[in-house]
Amino acid sequence: MINVNNVSVSFGGTTLFSDVSFSINENDKIALMGKNGAGKSTLLKIIAGAGQPTSGNISGPKDAVIAYLPQHLLTQDNLTVFEETSKAFEEVYQMRDELEELNKQLETRTDYESDDYMKVIERVSELSEKFYSIEETNYDAEVEKVLKGLGFLRSDFTRPTSEFSGGWRMRIELAKILLKKPDLILLDEPTNHMDIESIQWLEEFLVTSAKAVIVISHDRAFVDNITNRTIEVTMGRIYDYKAKYTHYLQLRQERRQHQLKAYEEQQRFIADNQEFIDRFRGTYSKTLQVQSRVKMLEKLEVIEIDEVDTSALRLKFPPSPRSGQYPVMVEELTKTYGDHVVFEKASMTIERGEKVAFVGKNGEGKSTMIKAIMGEIDFEGGLKVGHGAKIGYFAQNQASLLDESITVFDTIDQIAVGDVRVKIKDLLGAFMFSGDDTTKKVKVLSGGEKTRLAMIKLLLEPVNVLILDEPTNHLDMKTKDIIKEALQDFDGTLILVSHDRDFLDGLANKVFEFGNKRVREHFTDIKGFLEYKKMDSLKEIEK
Repeated sequence: MINVNNVSVSFGGTTLFSDVSFSINENDKIALMGKNGAGKSTLLKIIAGAGQPTSGNISGPKDAVIAYLPQHLLTQDNLTVFEETSKAFEEVYQMRDELEELNKQLETRTDYESDDYMKVIERVSELSEKFYSIEETNYDAEVEKVLKGLGFLRSDFTRPTSEFSGGWRMRIELAKILLKKPDLILLDEPTNHMDIESIQWLEEFLVTSAKAVIVISHDRAFVDNITNRTIEVTMGRIYDYKAKYTHYLQLRQERRQHQLKAYEEQQRFIADNQEFIDRFRGTYSKTLQVQSRVKMLEKLEVIEIDEVDTSALRLKFPPSPRSGQYPVMVEELTKTYGDHVVFEKASMTIERGEKVAFVGKNGEGKSTMIKAIMGEIDFEGGLKVGHGAKIGYFAQNQASLLDESITVFDTIDQIAVGDVRVKIKDLLGAFMFSGDDTTKKVKVLSGGEKTRLAMIKLLLEPVNVLILDEPTNHLDMKTKDIIKEALQDFDGTLILVSHDRDFLDGLANKVFEFGNKRVREHFTDIKGFLEYKKMDSLKEIEK
């Protein structure tokens, strides 16, 4: 059991949360929920030992192993995928090597009575007890099994990690964590940059093979499939529910209704007493009663109602300037990296006003096609961006491209022109940056807040072609829903890459399927596409 004891975090005069306490039991699968910026990632870092609280502590058994996967990683590039993943067993290998070395010493040494010799004997005994208690494992086979489950091909095992994108390196770190079989796994947005097949494998692993897990994720289906407990961080405190996410939402609504009722009753009570005080203040015969009621109101603890994200995210894209009939035309496009063929002789025509989805496993060319449209890479074949096409591009790493040294306000002030300059605070407020939030440095923002800020930048220039590559990574569920509504109302052309099962449904009216070095066009929405593929759910698209 690991305990979070009265943990508080404050910085810059702001209290993120105070006196938070809860226990993590064996086999707890906990979803850590709350709006972006509530402190979820900070709390996870503190439990992992990667951050320090202002006050309070984390306690647990000395030998408890806690493994932590943060949102953003910096990994070394001097090893192959297999070698890097095998580091999960580094401690075991070190024990084995030390045992062999000490046993060699004992074979040759003759100073049987010396203190030094006795220390070697004691160390061998201690190591042997540890080493031989570990279940005998074929470590290479374990590494292979986990890497394949997370979407790596056998041919990837010998490739250097430097050849892989940040999302794939994240999977290598995740593989190392899963192989260590820790007592507690902490995962911050693990499904970002993962295809649906790998997400399913991870779900299965966490449910059947992991011990305790705490996960932050905005993938509604993933959270529901793996968790049995929900801890909500809100307004500086926590609420702990022994329930899955969907059930928690119902319980949270009920809690808020009770709070609202109690709050209204208390406000009536306060008003009645205040009226008595105002009416009889200065009346000699009522002096004691007036004083008594004044003291009572001073001591009264006012009921607070938990925040609901009513901070209206009024997301509306500017009207699109008219483009030509065909904003994107691709003819027999081929892209290779060395011997690796991403796709060959791919053709597609996207008409003005169409909303299309790119689906398929990671590595099959969805982001590569977008880079080709944006003119960021070389290719063979024909690709034409149509007359009058003004493209707004949201890349997977868009949030990381922000200047972290300036404030939220300055980020927008630098690019705002014309009338928008006097409405920057209104615009930031619409994206839930209000009050002191606007003066925060970008570097202290959460992943979701950075994504929202990057989305505002995209909004400021009228475009008629929106290309969004995984726009919902790091966004909370409410924000995702509102962005989806805005995209449905967008009057231009939309090209959308997303692994988010809920997000795609009802948004795209045409599907381009990437796989086996080909791009296939389906003149239907996601539901029609699934029916054509004889699939039951979005989960199976990428198999």
